Amino acid sequence: MKEDFLHHVWQFKKFDIANLKTTKGESIQILNSGQYLQLAGPDFFNAQLIIGNQKWAGNVEIHLKSSDWYVHHHEKDSNYDSVILHVVWEHDVPVFRKDNSEIPTLELKEHVVLSDLHKYQSLISQKSWIYCENDIGKVDDFVFKNWQERLFFERLERKSIEIVKLLQDSNNDWEAVLFCLLAKNFGLNTNGILFQNMAKSIPFSVIRKESFSVENLEALFFGQANMLEANFQDNYIKKLQQDYNYQIHKYQIPKKMFEKVEFFKHRPDNFPTIRLAQLAALYHKEQNLFSKIISISKISDIYNLFKVEVSSYWETHYNFDKVSVLKKKKLSIAFIDLILLNTIIPVRFTYEQSLKKENAQEIINFVEVIEPEKNIIVDKFSAIGIVAKNAFETQSLLQLKKEYCEAKKCLECAIGIHLLKN
Repeated sequence: MKEDFLHHVWQFKKFDIANLKTTKGESIQILNSGQYLQLAGPDFFNAQLIIGNQKWAGNVEIHLKSSDWYVHHHEKDSNYDSVILHVVWEHDVPVFRKDNSEIPTLELKEHVVLSDLHKYQSLISQKSWIYCENDIGKVDDFVFKNWQERLFFERLERKSIEIVKLLQDSNNDWEAVLFCLLAKNFGLNTNGILFQNMAKSIPFSVIRKESFSVENLEALFFGQANMLEANFQDNYIKKLQQDYNYQIHKYQIPKKMFEKVEFFKHRPDNFPTIRLAQLAALYHKEQNLFSKIISISKISDIYNLFKVEVSSYWETHYNFDKVSVLKKKKLSIAFIDLILLNTIIPVRFTYEQSLKKENAQEIINFVEVIEPEKNIIVDKFSAIGIVAKNAFETQSLLQLKKEYCEAKKCLECAIGIHLLKN
């Protein structure tokens, strides 16, 4: 038994509400069970009850045992002074206010229908992956699709927090924010933070000024990522070293000491050298990238925008000083899809939110034409019968798994609530 089940029981009145009495024998009528805000303080705010012959308006606190009131030190917290009813599974001790009056207590265990308790216990019993894996396929399609939409936008809102912080740090320069987020995206999981820190360390005004030369951008990116420190034999890399030293002196850019870039476990096309060369090529090819991204209405135009190739040196190299077979090394559609999901769509969402523009359906339409992501979580959902048809659905499933399944928030999840109701 967990408190979240009792929250669920009280919120949805999943108990016999006839002939309710306090532990002192006073009758209880529930006019309004209160608002479940999940904030600091009592569990339910602004409840309305009739206890005995007196109508009360105030807050309701819920515990497994009455004594938990003292275990949690509520007697010392003024937020709990306005509690009008203490709802517990088991009453073991009386609880008193500061004026020594006893807080009315409702003991629930005699009022909850056993079948509801069994459903809850069945739902949270240990499974091989997630609690509802045996029943999630039975959820009503209307409920599931509405919940997917909510999950998708929860995920976008979480991503927008980072974007807003970057905006504050860059004096609301959307182009600079986009550059930092793209750098993080190009670094993938292993080098993403390092690439983003590299991008933050270069004033975007410098990127604007030097974008006429892909070599100058490469010099800045490789240099600030601490990748030009060795003694190289290759004349091109020696030139990058010279250009980098000239630029940091010209623009007074402080050198940063970041962790060493990671090559291990990457396929050659994902080497940090290639990804930074592609990022340099993108900003050499496209000026005012943010403005273009915001104005685009078709996903095919995004793919065209990101059609970039590395400079000639990197066509025959994957690493410094080591020649390889000639290859153009374009950005793949799958990689552009990652950029769309992790950068472009969150940036568009945050930007249009800042303008108070309603863009929910437009964003959904955009994401629904992107191929579903391929990862272990999506594969696991597919194995239990939830097969995603597009990236809108995979993004929703990732949010569901991370924020609800892993956190065991079944009773805050529309799927869990639906299964308990049915």
